[in-house]
Amino acid sequence: MANVKPFQAIRPASALAAQVAALPYDVYNRKEAEEKVKGHPLSFLNIDRPETQFASSVDMYDDRVYQKAREMLNSEIEDGIFIQDQKKCYYLYELTMDGRSQTGIAACVSIDDYLHGIVKKHEETREEKERDRIRHVDTCSAQTGPVFLIYKANPVLTYIIRNIKEGLPVYDFTADDGVRHTVWVIEDHLAIDAIQKAFATMDSLYIADGHHRAASALKVGLKRRRMHPGYDGTEAFNYFMAVLFPDDQMKIMDYNRLVRHLNGMTKEQFLQRISNEFVVEYVGDQAVSPEKKGVFGLYLENQWYRLTAKARIASGDVVDGLDVSVLQHYLLEPLLGIKDPRTDPDIEFVGGIRGLEELERRCHEDMSLAFSLHPTSIEELLAVADAGRLMPPKSTWFEPKLRSGLFIHKIEE
Repeated sequence: MANVKPFQAIRPASALAAQVAALPYDVYNRKEAEEKVKGHPLSFLNIDRPETQFASSVDMYDDRVYQKAREMLNSEIEDGIFIQDQKKCYYLYELTMDGRSQTGIAACVSIDDYLHGIVKKHEETREEKERDRIRHVDTCSAQTGPVFLIYKANPVLTYIIRNIKEGLPVYDFTADDGVRHTVWVIEDHLAIDAIQKAFATMDSLYIADGHHRAASALKVGLKRRRMHPGYDGTEAFNYFMAVLFPDDQMKIMDYNRLVRHLNGMTKEQFLQRISNEFVVEYVGDQAVSPEKKGVFGLYLENQWYRLTAKARIASGDVVDGLDVSVLQHYLLEPLLGIKDPRTDPDIEFVGGIRGLEELERRCHEDMSLAFSLHPTSIEELLAVADAGRLMPPKSTWFEPKLRSGLFIHKIEE
């Protein structure tokens, strides 16, 4: 059963929350992060991406970079930019975007639940990305960005959340991107007990976003266990910080593909080859946003086409039946030579939040063709995770993104 416990969050002083809160570290490349922190000294991105404090000639994985993150975090705690609650609490975190709200519970989740498969993943992690967050967490002795988890909607939690939201929040601000962030502290012991018991009835939690943060927290926790062989399981390093949302509030956006070349084919040859497995419909200059599963948009030489997978390539398998798998198995790999989308430099991925205009722009700039996809559904994600399987890379794009810096979980030195 899921072990989800309250914790003493280190969090911004109320008047500073809007200045501190930042999009996750992995949303930006180095140059974008450097630009983003200019004129924003309190942005948590300064700590999450500490290479921004150094000249570009300094390797972003230099030991000094991680030490700088630790120094900045400790300094801001000492200066009162961050405070720590005096007792263990849960926290409600509501995000509102385009009129749609989702409300999660910020808490700490046992790394043993991750080890034993109660916390289920749907993506593989990349070692180099894990190494970065392992060093960041280990050096700072703190988890600075929450893992985005999903649970199957629970009536007890729904009732508690509704009641808590009738009280006054500690944070309520709208970020530059128009997303509203509202946070309540749950310190009533009866509510805390009921929340912990409700999660304890669950046999599955699901990672929506933050696979690398979860894996890194696990590896740092296991390292600390080796350093403290007398540990009893209650130590903070045995847990990772998360915000848990009910599945009925989730929205997954499309995650689209850009490809650099036609693998030696002309446009006419490529379209002819596609027609073996897909029905190809010429659309023109109107962008194709696929309206259902099995339909794809293709942008090639300034024109859009609608591709509909033929019935013979449909699959009832939880992974092979995903649109991202169909595209990979029947088009990207056999026709365009994209064998491993994790490592192939000729494919890039664009989250749906950027719109189909971004696909067109990149094709005019440095790519040859683009594919728009129908979003993976939350039901598909849960089915893959429950089957103990993994999705192809870049299958899901969740919006809105959790902000970093609103909650920090300190672990023992």
